[in-house]
Amino acid sequence: MSEPTMAEAIEEIYTSLKEDNADIDQRIVALKNAMAREGAREAVFDPSKLAQNNRAGRKTMQAYFRQRGVNVKFSAS
Repeated sequence: MSEPTMAEAIEEIYTSLKEDNADIDQRIVALKNAMAREGAREAVFDPSKLAQNNRAGRKTMQAYFRQRGVNVKFSAS
């Protein structure tokens, strides 16, 4: 099985968030690996696709991902 691209890994994380964080840690690892392959320093998420699109939810997500070595930013939309 091929490794997912960064965009595919982000979509898998959206799916995981909608499924009550099912397999979130494995999907974060896949995102981290995709970021390393693509030379990205941060992952950009669309806040409208998040299960909890409020400041507290976004900050919690950033902190959780940061602990696992992934910098998260949110798009302006």
